[in-house]
Amino acid sequence: MPPGWALVGDVAFPFDDANEFCPGLAVIPAEAEAVNRAAYPAGLIEFVAEVVSPESVRRDYELKPRWYASRGIANHLVSDPLRGHVVTMWNPGPDGYRGRDLIPYGPGLCVVDTPLGKLTLPTARLPVDPEAADPS
Repeated sequence: MPPGWALVGDVAFPFDDANEFCPGLAVIPAEAEAVNRAAYPAGLIEFVAEVVSPESVRRDYELKPRWYASRGIANHLVSDPLRGHVVTMWNPGPDGYRGRDLIPYGPGLCVVDTPLGKLTLPTARLPVDPEAADPS
């Protein structure tokens, strides 16, 4: 992690009066982590990551990307063990991310260019649900 930034796994974003989004992982400025809030404003977030579960497919692929992008979060990564791939999203806009890559799990690396530098994720050892794997 570059100096001055922190990786956190218990971040919440207010979504509406009854709900909030909690990404699997978020990158925030280190000084914000020291405050230890229950929820952080989206303007602090440079990067979010999610891991898809059978119950979260719609939320992780439709709702959260639109919300994160509309709040200006620069990069969003979705790791999907149900389909055996990673989706990277960047270039946020009011209706969602304008850039998107799908990278199959395998011997290659998933590389995401973020405002904080390059994030490299080896995918060969990421788990794939054998009962839900996408046959295509």
